[in-house]
Amino acid sequence: MLQFIGRILGWLRGETLKLLILASVLLLIWGMLAPVPTLLWWLSRNTESLSFKRNQTKKLLSENEPTTATKGQKIDCYIVFLPGVGDFSPNELTPGEEFFLNRLVQLNPNCVVVSDVFPYSLYNESLGGERLTAPLWRAAKNAKGWLANAHMLIQIRNLWRFAISADERYGPIYNQGIASTIIDRMNAAHPIPRSQQQPLKIILIGTSGGAQVALGAVPHLERSLNAQSIVVSVGGCFDGNTGFETVDRVYHLQGRRDWVEDITRITFASRWSWTVGSPFNQARRQGRYKVIKTGPHAHDGDEGYFGMASVGASQTTYVELTLEKVNRLPIWSEQKRVDKTKPQL
Repeated sequence: MLQFIGRILGWLRGETLKLLILASVLLLIWGMLAPVPTLLWWLSRNTESLSFKRNQTKKLLSENEPTTATKGQKIDCYIVFLPGVGDFSPNELTPGEEFFLNRLVQLNPNCVVVSDVFPYSLYNESLGGERLTAPLWRAAKNAKGWLANAHMLIQIRNLWRFAISADERYGPIYNQGIASTIIDRMNAAHPIPRSQQQPLKIILIGTSGGAQVALGAVPHLERSLNAQSIVVSVGGCFDGNTGFETVDRVYHLQGRRDWVEDITRITFASRWSWTVGSPFNQARRQGRYKVIKTGPHAHDGDEGYFGMASVGASQTTYVELTLEKVNRLPIWSEQKRVDKTKPQL
């Protein structure tokens, strides 16, 4: 055993150790510079464009009359899908995600799907649109063979945006920008009703890091729209502060073989049960946060929440199992707003 450990240490003394150290330093520098685009975005906007006052939203909505294709349809619900950290661009859906969203809107015809929000870009642009780093991201996306692991660079890059969303300093700016994009894409998918008797229902479905960004956008969406916000976390990763004071309800879908979503539950102290005063634990006591066990799902892949493989010997696929769980949630017809100050019985 000692001899084996000695060989490993000897191997690490060579060029491999130098490469690991260099890669670690580059990742740290990368993380330190990650908030820069957020600050530049903030500086590039004037006060009027960043304002989320209700009268400005009404002005936006009044300029959009229903199109011929949507006249006569009663749309009072928007399903906003925010993907995980492995995505490269807006609307980059897997076949399983497409099936899930198409089937979900068929089952709930009063809803419209918004699937072209990229939660890891304030400008909602593909990584291929970033001038300086576009060649790197394209190379990582298209790498084949043993170089396919380079796709992890995209995941690491998007993880830094996840961290910014959860950051108390930069998060409010970043999340406000994503909320602005969500409103824009909602209005593009179907003109937002200018007036409604009941709050507009916005169901944000976030998978992996998309759940964190969904929670971050909630306060800004509710300030700018007369909305009832519901977050459905599909194996999502999130802290215990962002959005929980505002969101109406959070349903966290948890697969039996998904260990990735456990990481943030351990990492963020605000998710620990003994931090009783955290927004997360308050929401849990009030009944606004619930965990839904989905079955044998892994975090991603063919046996993930949107996987197309069959579950065991059955004819049901993993994505159909996820669809069944989501569609059974009590959020599709009920419009009553939850009281955030009293525990739910």
